[in-house]
Amino acid sequence: MKDPAVIRARLDARKQELLARARDVHADITRASGPLDKDFAEQVVQMENDAVLAGLSATTAAEIAQINRALKRLEEGAYGDCAVCGQPIDERRLEALPHSDRCIRCAEFAR
Repeated sequence: MKDPAVIRARLDARKQELLARARDVHADITRASGPLDKDFAEQVVQMENDAVLAGLSATTAAEIAQINRALKRLEEGAYGDCAVCGQPIDERRLEALPHSDRCIRCAEFAR
């Protein structure tokens, strides 16, 4: 396993990116920049965009939760072990998804 400080820094950096994105999405959805356009057709487009933004917000929140769990596992010394089977998670998987808590086999089985 890589240096825990490097892993923590990578997870923290990603978390900060996601928190910034969440703030931007929240500002857009709550119309911080102004109310809906007066043109009905433009309102429809803005409301459709809100639906997309809400989906992004949910995805962002889910990834932040995964990162928080990974940080906790790092503190507990369990980072890198599959939460389901207990086997080590392949380094390549952790490089691609540092917040992953499952080995590839258990992740595919959960689908």
